[in-house]
Formats: sequence, structure tokens, C-alpha cells
Amino acid sequence: MTLNKFNLPDVGEGLTEAEIVAWKVKPGDTVAINDVLCEIETAKSLVELPSPFAGTVTELLVPEGVTIDVGTAIISVSDAVSGDPTPADVPAPATPVQPLYGMLPTHDAGTSGGAPAGGPLVGSGPKADAVKRRPRKAAPAAAVSRNSPEIEPVQPHTLAEVTAQWQETAPGQAAEAVDTRPTLGGTITGLVNRVLAKPPVRKIARDLGIDLADVVATGSRGEVTREDLVSYQAQRDAELDKADGFWGKAGKPQDQRIEKIPVKGVRKATARAMVESAFAAPHVSIFVDVDASRTMEFVKRLKASRDFEGIKVSPLLILAKAVIWAAARNPSVNATWVDNADGTDTAEIHVKHYMNLGIAAATPRGLMVPNIKDAQDLSLKELAVALNNLATTARAGKTQPAEMQGGTLTVTNIGALGIDTGTPIINPGEVAIVAFGTIKQKPWVLDGEVIPRWITTLGGSFDHRVVDGDLSARFMADVAAILEEPALLLD
Repeated sequence: MTLNKFNLPDVGEGLTEAEIVAWKVKPGDTVAINDVLCEIETAKSLVELPSPFAGTVTELLVPEGVTIDVGTAIISVSDAVSGDPTPADVPAPATPVQPLYGMLPTHDAGTSGGAPAGGPLVGSGPKADAVKRRPRKAAPAAAVSRNSPEIEPVQPHTLAEVTAQWQETAPGQAAEAVDTRPTLGGTITGLVNRVLAKPPVRKIARDLGIDLADVVATGSRGEVTREDLVSYQAQRDAELDKADGFWGKAGKPQDQRIEKIPVKGVRKATARAMVESAFAAPHVSIFVDVDASRTMEFVKRLKASRDFEGIKVSPLLILAKAVIWAAARNPSVNATWVDNADGTDTAEIHVKHYMNLGIAAATPRGLMVPNIKDAQDLSLKELAVALNNLATTARAGKTQPAEMQGGTLTVTNIGALGIDTGTPIINPGEVAIVAFGTIKQKPWVLDGEVIPRWITTLGGSFDHRVVDGDLSARFMADVAAILEEPALLLD
């Protein structure tokens, strides 16, 4: 028997530490190669770690919520097979376990590791299958106790919703708590609780999370009635209203009403990067109001197009395409300022002949700026799909470190929050960022007449070491021109 220890790997470029967010296995669980062991939070994102070993988990070496250095052992897995563990070394179970929803396909039968043909994937990557756990022995139906706990899942409902079914129930039902429901092992029939209540009343209590033993019964036979539940729920709501809200309890000392939040992970990395950018690159910002009415019309036509069926389309798509187009006409905005490594005052400007378009995304874990690689090569439809995938992944906190590296120019859509404009901080390693404000109808002078038009404000921040006032103005004017007339993209 071999005891293997898995050390925290570098899942990004130059990662030095990470926090164990959640373990997906526990001691005693059986795992196969590439089964997800845990989730870690790096300075970039939330990453799932797959297992490089097949065997049985013996010990979790690091608790959840602890930040550790790369190379630290985090879990030990024992393997009954000597030598290096491989999928072929893991023996198949003597008696195949019948899956709950039927047998696996024939080509999967007999495999225990389930590792892909290309070998184990260690570090980051697509979500692996759920962790394989030991099969549980099903108890026969006859062994079910009459007083077994209820197993029906609780669904959240309001009191009005869950009592609707009660009102449809014929009066005069037995007050005893008789429960007859099918289960995986057969049928449970018998008294569920000694508290008297009709079945619909029990369902109301179950859905509201109320323990009937806590309710004062006023029924003629000592049973809990619907009115008793209403009274109990009202009392519970009143108690919750008296609980501490955001501002805390009145009269409590102020030093006891301070919530201390550790700065770590994505938030820590973002703070460090923004300070570095703000004080290392001399920012200059300019703004321009844009009549985006034709962009709004164009987006409406795209939404109705069969080619874009099932794809979310928004004005951000047109702005992204406009930024790519304008950067090709003003290449120095798609660049990096590089100081000389020898400490002298010499430096270089690296102009990128490719566009890795960054999209600033607010996520539950903090600000992330994933980028779309080689965005200049994508068609309008391909760019729309890429934006959708980027947003979905970022909101789920599943953006991988590689997706946030190598950006060349960034767009931040502050208009999604109803903000008109702002002065964004340049993403480190870049020299330009565009803030896209909300689009709203405003009075606009067109051909001497004041008419309502869809207006937005663009805000751009630039590294003045690379982009001077003239270049930044020309770039922003080109972006605005596309929003005013998207047909220019066809030129």
C-alpha cells in the first residue's frame, strides 16, 4: 500500500499561494484520477483541483479557509496498488453496483478511474465528474421504522402558497399524523410524530420549516390547526423584525458594530494591481457623448436575426467591435510600457499586433478582468458568443487564471449599473481602458431640431507615457463613430 501526498500546484503563471475554499471529499472517500478534490481561490479566480491519484482519501491536511503556499501538501491518498498509481492499477469492484438511473454505457463499464485517454489533468481545467463515493447498502422496506424521520425535501413557500392545498382538502380527515409515501426502499407507513395535526397542516409546517412541537395547539381534539400555524409564523416574523439589522442593535457601542473582512484572494490581488497602476502610470482621461440610436436599432435587428438565435446580444457587443476597429487605426493604444530591467531610465513601448480584449466583470469574489484572446479575428457572431461565455464563467467564479493573463486593452461596462460615466483605472500591463456608460433617451439636437435620441457617454483613461492627448482623442472619436453608425464596420 502506497500513501501519496498531493501538494498545492501552481495553477497559474507564478502563483505563490491559494486559499482552500471548500473540500469536495472527506477521509474514507474513494477517488479516481481527475475527480475534483477541492476548490481553491487564487489571486485570480476560483479553481477546482482534480486528483492526480486514484485510491482512498486518508487525511485532509489543510482545513477550509486557510491560505497556504504553493508546494504545501494538502491531502493524502492511499493506494492499495504498489508503484505509481494509474487508472489501470485500480481494481474494478467485485460486484458491480447498479446505478440509480440505470447502467452506464458499455464503453464505460469496467473502468474505475474514468481518466481520459490523454492522461490525468492536474491543476485546472474543465469540471470533472462528481467524486465517486462508496456505495451505500439500501435497507429493505421491512426494516423501515414506523417512527423514521420524514425524507421528503422541504421546498420554500410562502404561507399563502402552501395553505392553498390545505383549503382544497376535504374536512373531517383524521388528525393523526399518518404518512404513506413511496421511498427508494419501499413505503413508509405509520405515525411520523406524536403531535396531532391533519396532513395538510403538516405539509404547511414542513414547507415553512416549523416544528409542530413548538406550536401551541388549539384544536378541539388537541391538534395543531392552520390558524395555530398562522399565529406562530406571525410571532416568529415579529421576533425576526426585532433582530439586529445592518446597523446593529441601538445602544451597542460602535466598536462592537464593526465588521472586519480579511483582504485576500481576488480582492487582495485587485487592490495591489490598482494601486500599482494608479501610481506607476500617469493617467489622463477624456469623455465623449455619443448618439447611439443606430446602435440600438442594429442590436434590435440582430436579436431578431435567425443567425443570432439563442445568443444574448447587447450594445456592449457593438462597443467591443468598435474598440477593436479603432485600435487597428490607432495601434499605440494596444500596447505596453516596459521599463528596462537593468534599472536604467531606458524603456520600450511594445505595440501588440493582436487584441486580447479584456472585459471588466464584477463577481461575488471581486473584480475580474478576463480577456478574449485574438478578438480581432472573430466575426460579430463569434464575438457575441465569446462575450456570453466570458460573462457566464465570471459570474460563476470559474474564470481560470490563463483567461485573465495577457490582456492588451480593457472595456468596463459601468452602464449596466445605471452609471453615466467614470474615470477607470488602467489594467496593469495595458495603456488604455474604455468605460461604457448607460444608454438612455435624452433631448438631442439633430439637423437643427431637438428630438429624443439614445445617448451614452464614453470615458477613456490612458497612460500618458504612451498615449498623448491627440492619440487618445482620435481613438475615442473612432469608437464613437462606430456607435453612431455601426455600418462603418462593413467597410
